[in-house]
Formats: sequence, structure tokens, C-alpha cells
Amino acid sequence: MITRHRALAAASLGLAVTAGGLVTATTAQAYDTGKTTISCSAVKIRKAPSKTSAVVGIGYRSDKVVYDQWAYKKAERTWYTRGTVTRKSDGKKVRGYMIYNCANPYQTNPAPKPSIPK
Repeated sequence: MITRHRALAAASLGLAVTAGGLVTATTAQAYDTGKTTISCSAVKIRKAPSKTSAVVGIGYRSDKVVYDQWAYKKAERTWYTRGTVTRKSDGKKVRGYMIYNCANPYQTNPAPKPSIPK
């Protein structure tokens, strides 16, 4: 049974690498790590990738972001970036999901979005 789980994990990892890190599910997720900055004047950082999720903090333009995941919320047709924001104003670190257009790896606004999963 353990060998089967390892084989499944290896196949999943191989697929993720082949697809450039994009794994599709109900909420599509891609795992990667990198650094960027907030490109909007302000963005709400949420507990989960949803517009109705609890807000855990606010990020402001030029605050640093270390991201490790992207999520696509099908019901909202919205991409989110998950990461840790380090605010310039007080040095506080806030971890959560923010709108992809405001925290994207390309440091531009609007960001080129990943393709929408089917």
C-alpha cells in the first residue's frame, strides 16, 4: 500500500513538473516559490482564496511578497496568489491569499494570468 502511495506521489510530481507546476483541481493550484511586490495601492490578504473569506491583513504598494502558490476560484473566475507579505510601514508579516493582479510574479499590473483550468 505504501509503494502505491509513493508511485502516485511520484506520478503527481512528474505531472506537475511537466505542466510547469500547474495542477488542476476544483481550485487549480500551482506550487512555486518566488518574490515579487504588491502592484496595487492596497490589497486585502485573505485566509482562503475567496472574496468572502476572512481578511487577515492588508498589503500596500511596494510591500514585499514571497509567494508559493496560485489558486483559481472557478465560482468567482478569479486567480489568487498565496504568500507572505512583509509590510514596509511596520515590518509585520501577513500570510494569506491575495488577488493575483495585485501580487504577481511579473511585477506588472495587469498580470499575464495562467490559463484557466477546464
